[in-house]
Amino acid sequence: MNDTRVDLEWSDPARLVDTPRHVFVHDELRYAKGANQRDIEVDGFINYHWLTSPEDYGRPKVMLEAGINAPADVHGPDGARRPLIAVRSSPWKAGHETNPWHDEFDLDHGHVRYFGDHKPSTLGLPGATKGNRLLLEAARLHAGTTRQERLLAPPLLLFRSTTVHRDGRALVKGHVEFCGAAIIERLEHVVQRDPETGNSFPNIALDLAVVDGREIDGIDMRWIDDRRDPSLDAELAIRHAPDQWRRWVKDGRSAISGVRRRVLASAVKTPKEQQPLPGSVDAAVLSTLYNFYDGRKHAFELLASQVAGEVLRESGARYKEGWLSRSSGDGGVDFIGRIDMGSLAASTPVVVLGQAKCIQPSSTVSPEQVARVVARLRRGWIGVYVTTGSFSKQAQIEIIDDQYPVVLVAGGTLAATVRRMAQANYGGDLNALLQATIEQYADAIAYRRPEEVISM
Repeated sequence: MNDTRVDLEWSDPARLVDTPRHVFVHDELRYAKGANQRDIEVDGFINYHWLTSPEDYGRPKVMLEAGINAPADVHGPDGARRPLIAVRSSPWKAGHETNPWHDEFDLDHGHVRYFGDHKPSTLGLPGATKGNRLLLEAARLHAGTTRQERLLAPPLLLFRSTTVHRDGRALVKGHVEFCGAAIIERLEHVVQRDPETGNSFPNIALDLAVVDGREIDGIDMRWIDDRRDPSLDAELAIRHAPDQWRRWVKDGRSAISGVRRRVLASAVKTPKEQQPLPGSVDAAVLSTLYNFYDGRKHAFELLASQVAGEVLRESGARYKEGWLSRSSGDGGVDFIGRIDMGSLAASTPVVVLGQAKCIQPSSTVSPEQVARVVARLRRGWIGVYVTTGSFSKQAQIEIIDDQYPVVLVAGGTLAATVRRMAQANYGGDLNALLQATIEQYADAIAYRRPEEVISM
């Protein structure tokens, strides 16, 4: 068990109120109906009932017997509130009559598509079931336009049934994976089809935004304790809520994109990781590059074009340099090239659009600057962005999340590539390479449309 989840050394029950009780996304919990609320672990897993309803508080368990569950309303000093809604998805039941729909979990991007509990055999409208009624009531508060409405909005705690292996057996029941706390981003009425009978039936579908926990990638269950405490008003009951939840309470719907959980891919690098090691040969090369092109940054475009070709060829691509665009009115494109995909006998050309940015190595390229290249790409085209600086975290995230075909070449890669180019073509004379870009710059400019590179 992760020792940061809870201080297991506490022995005085009174300390429980002041002791963080964390649960992290992807934690596997033991959910046993008959388990007590006292034991921290059951069968080597965190005890779900202890986590959600410690015995010392004397509150009923938060059960997960249905897909959509909620404890009783709490009547605080400022009125009634629903403390939480516990949502359970059972992937192993998907396609059965009891669960003929498939919930979708994309936790890395903070999105869950969850279907209500209306079934083919249910009579009436989608709000006829207890679970759907809970979600419809919650959706009204989650869509609230006032801070007070959002203060009362119950967090949706997401759980997913998980298979664990114990004593050589695969167990599909009795264990759940915690998937985070979520905001209802959108609710819609849908028509689904029962895979067994072929009959259609109405239901509701929710798009849920899983809140980013930032520091702990989960939540402190004291937040839920407070929401179940009738002595606290709704304002005080968010004191242990994640910072991002409190931000949503304050700013409303406009904040959702900024509070959504995102797991950064390994391709996302810090500025330090994108730059050469201080004092290294490549650091000296990068400094030389910046100083050389400072005041004549247009010529850096030719070097960037050559570097882009080297970087792409390193991946095995057959790259052909095209031309530089004119210095004004380029619309976010500084150079054009072409990749021939396939074999020599059977290939297809792909247009490459490039952008060059000679900035202080300590500076970063913003998402808006990268977006200028993205905006010019047509279907099947590739972008390359070469800079002496680094790419901001958000610029990288947007490229990865939106799957834009743009290669980002930061200062570290630039310096290492230029050093190899100088060694291979100029006997290691870096100044000779740089001077050549000045001399060749004017001849490299062409007033042509990017797609013309295909016929070269």
